[in-house]
Amino acid sequence: MERLKADAIHLANWKDTASALAARFGELASDYDRSGEFVFANYEALREARFFSIGVPAELGGGGASHEEVCDSTRLLAQGCGSTALAFAMHSHPVGLNVFKYKRGDSKAEQTLRRIAEKELVIAGTGANDWLESSGHAEKVEGGYRVTATKHFVSGAPGANVLVTSSVTESDQGPEIIHFSVPFNSDGIRIENNWDTLGMRATGSNDVILDNVFVPDAAVVARRPRGVWHPVWDAILPIAMPIIVAAYTGLAEQAYGLIVHQAQKAKDQESLVGEATNALTSAQIALKDMIRLCNNYQFQPDKGLTNSILVRKTLATKAVQQVIELGASMIGGPGFFKGHAMERLIRDSRAMHFHPLPERRQVAFTGQYVTEHASLYS
Repeated sequence: MERLKADAIHLANWKDTASALAARFGELASDYDRSGEFVFANYEALREARFFSIGVPAELGGGGASHEEVCDSTRLLAQGCGSTALAFAMHSHPVGLNVFKYKRGDSKAEQTLRRIAEKELVIAGTGANDWLESSGHAEKVEGGYRVTATKHFVSGAPGANVLVTSSVTESDQGPEIIHFSVPFNSDGIRIENNWDTLGMRATGSNDVILDNVFVPDAAVVARRPRGVWHPVWDAILPIAMPIIVAAYTGLAEQAYGLIVHQAQKAKDQESLVGEATNALTSAQIALKDMIRLCNNYQFQPDKGLTNSILVRKTLATKAVQQVIELGASMIGGPGFFKGHAMERLIRDSRAMHFHPLPERRQVAFTGQYVTEHASLYS
């Protein structure tokens, strides 16, 4: 894969930088998609632009971008390369969680953010894929744990420095989940080269194997009972989901640009353009409201807020996929060929379903929550 030129970018703000980077990434998106190779050159460009620390508060050495600016930057990156934007989103939301903790006086989070800014560290995580049950086994040893596990869908792993994940251990109260971070260069960690998928092919979301990896006690940031809802998700999801949804909204905006361009060449396509405009607006409104609910990390974690975020994620998913399906109809046959941007957008957008929660699980979650809290809705 051709290496992107390392010319420095000096622009007014993160959005301008994201747009400039997206234009460069778009030139290689088809090649990366065809090969399935991880977007190493794009990650290098993001690092040179200090994008991996944009969300770190300025007083800790970062870019000082707000949660909304991180979301907007992710959305703009996706207009060039969806895989790069999604991998970046999966790095950015653990950073955002640490900002949330830092704003509440967490000294560990402050130390983590300072290290990210100082070294432009890149994170890859497994949180939502492990969900309530997690996986693997963490055996308690002197000074920490020995963890053996196989972690799936670790987006951005080939370009990351730190793995953020969880595993199962035994406690006096029964099975317990520990959440921790560990450097990728630790003894016993290896990345499989097994990410060969329908869409988002360049995210490098390979399996990561932990073979008797030592995790010191100091690296454990949270503990929770296995298999039951825990308030940690009420902190993670309002931060993470808007950033992830932003990546897919950027795909819809890329598709919409193709739709408008095609409409200028074709006749009698106004109704399709109108439908696409409605659908894109729906996706953008859902995303904007998710960002509002996060309130630049000034939210109070609550299951009701989490439910609201998950509902909006489903609405955004439907709207994004509607825009792209309309684009496919409008472009027609040429968009069915490999190498055409619309063909890639169709495949990349399918991955949006898998982020928490897939629609059927979200509907069940929401139905249970509303039924249990009926007094709030009557």
